[in-house]
Amino acid sequence: MFLISHGAKAQDINLVEEQIVEQVMDELEEGIDISEFTERLRYYYRHPIDINKTDGTELTELLFLNPFQITSLLQHRAQTGNFISILELQVVSGFDVKTVELLEPFITVNEGYFEKTSVKDFITNSEQQLMLRYGRILEKQHGYHVRDSSRSRYLGDPNRYMLRYRMNYQNDIRLAINMKKDAGEPFFKEKQRYGFDHYGFSVYIRNKGIFKSIVLGDYSLQSGQGLVLWNGLSFGKGAMITSSARQAAGLNSYTSMNESDYLRGVAATLTAGKFEVTPFVSWRKLSGNLIIENEGSVIKSISKSGLHRTQTEQQYRNAIKQFTTGVDWRYKNKRLQLGFLALYNRLNAPYMPEDNLRNLYAFRKPDNTNVGFNYQYTFRNIFLYGEFAHQLSQGWATNNGVIASLHPKLSLFFNYRNYDKKYFSAFAQGLGETRATTNETGLYTGIVYHPNRTFSWLNYIDLFKFPWLRYRVDAPSSGADFLSQLSYSWYKIGELSFRYRYRFKQENTAAIVPERYLADVERQQVRVSFRYKLNEIWEIRSRVEAAFYEKDGVQDYGGLVYQDVFWKPLNKKIQLNSRLAFFNTDSYETRIYAYENDVLYASSFPLYNKKGWRSYINARYRLGRHVDFWLRYAITVYRNEDSVGSGLEKSEGNRRSDIKIQFRYQW
Repeated sequence: MFLISHGAKAQDINLVEEQIVEQVMDELEEGIDISEFTERLRYYYRHPIDINKTDGTELTELLFLNPFQITSLLQHRAQTGNFISILELQVVSGFDVKTVELLEPFITVNEGYFEKTSVKDFITNSEQQLMLRYGRILEKQHGYHVRDSSRSRYLGDPNRYMLRYRMNYQNDIRLAINMKKDAGEPFFKEKQRYGFDHYGFSVYIRNKGIFKSIVLGDYSLQSGQGLVLWNGLSFGKGAMITSSARQAAGLNSYTSMNESDYLRGVAATLTAGKFEVTPFVSWRKLSGNLIIENEGSVIKSISKSGLHRTQTEQQYRNAIKQFTTGVDWRYKNKRLQLGFLALYNRLNAPYMPEDNLRNLYAFRKPDNTNVGFNYQYTFRNIFLYGEFAHQLSQGWATNNGVIASLHPKLSLFFNYRNYDKKYFSAFAQGLGETRATTNETGLYTGIVYHPNRTFSWLNYIDLFKFPWLRYRVDAPSSGADFLSQLSYSWYKIGELSFRYRYRFKQENTAAIVPERYLADVERQQVRVSFRYKLNEIWEIRSRVEAAFYEKDGVQDYGGLVYQDVFWKPLNKKIQLNSRLAFFNTDSYETRIYAYENDVLYASSFPLYNKKGWRSYINARYRLGRHVDFWLRYAITVYRNEDSVGSGLEKSEGNRRSDIKIQFRYQW
């Protein structure tokens, strides 16, 4: 208890952030922007949540707390009175030492949510921040050198630009502005005659009379277990059991640089006693292939990449119109929470995917209506949750589970999902083996054991089936996913962890045969990670990981070894961290993902593929209280390769290097 009571705020926010991100975002898609989440973490690091005042909403935004832990915290406070110290969390049901250590930097007791200021006017007492980022790949890529206008080529330059502005007035009024141009996109020409390819804007207001929150502009809504509506980031299976139970944050402004999975319009949450109701309406333009025919227009594809570099991508830009409206209703009464959601979504033309057997049950109308009922209930040390969803005149989907604290050292979770092959929702992101909340059933269960404050052992297994055909799977199929991770921690000094993961699934055989059949596919991974703080200035992090893949009797192997070094001198303006990694993979199937440190709010979760080495260095320089500079340089050198990339991304030579420069001014 003495150790936990000291140095909470001294924890490195970068380390805490990395630990959380790696455990809840295992194998996240490359290029996905996670600043929506990391920005939230850093805000609560600067303005800790007062656990004597919160209703639990802010705690759900941290992601690594499951609903059972949040409910237990609120019940403990109601039964015993306000917390006197953060140390009391150790006796709250569902909390272990590791969770308390992660939570410490983001909470406080009796200090309020925000720094005390003598507020005189809105302008002088608002926190404001302006950030500019520049980046580019240094090698010459083929897409920038094609001069023939009849051929596919990049219409813009290889530079990437990002501008973001944030204003926060005591968290009651928040303003967010985003501007972004990707590499290859035109700048002040073509369809981007106004400059940036993407503009985002939102105003968030809270606690105004009966209005709990109001959002104008870009916003996200998360409801239930994500079977009907879940905007923004969603996380699947990982080394935290929180992923088995989604924690719906409700209505929030959308601040991510991702150009998809959000709503644009107006929404508000109104409260009346134990009831909350959130009506919302959205008008957006999407990118996709809209074909205009004599019989009427049809949509052949919808793009979520946010890239508009070529003439074709420019033609697809904002071609599709989307109207969305609905209402989210919630009832909260101590241990019980109920919710009901109705959503209507309409496009300006019917969606018509490729006409094949796999798409026999695909949704092919311009509009659809979904309804969902969700629940949460806590009984002693057991947390029950779930959602039932229905697409009118189509299919059903359900996801239900339980998290139980069987003993202060032992926790169990169990989840069952069943997504009908006819079910479709444009905004669904339910837990599953695939991102599509359709055509899947599964049993997902696991156990977490903490014999003492230093050891932690997690095990889970997910057994799943796909009742109908899928991409590259021309028959009903099944599979399994097993993970076991053992961790040993030195309190705030270091950690050693061992992980084994086994995956089994079925795909079309790659062999040339008269009739295509399904082949068994196995993938195994072994990982050893080590982190140790040598002193107040130096820290090292190491990893060794191996991958094994087998299909049709063909076996492939992959390996990754890396070493990170962090240099953070006390009271110095400059900080450095660097990595040297060696990788060797036989095929793309044995690729290995690894989180990389980056400039502030930038996401870097690349895959290591082929053979070679990779290194990067990050530098941060603080120029006074208000100004910060970041510089990042990364290089990958491949063995036995004459070029890197393919198509328009191809560059000659065996190396690929990237640079980022970032400036922040805050006042």
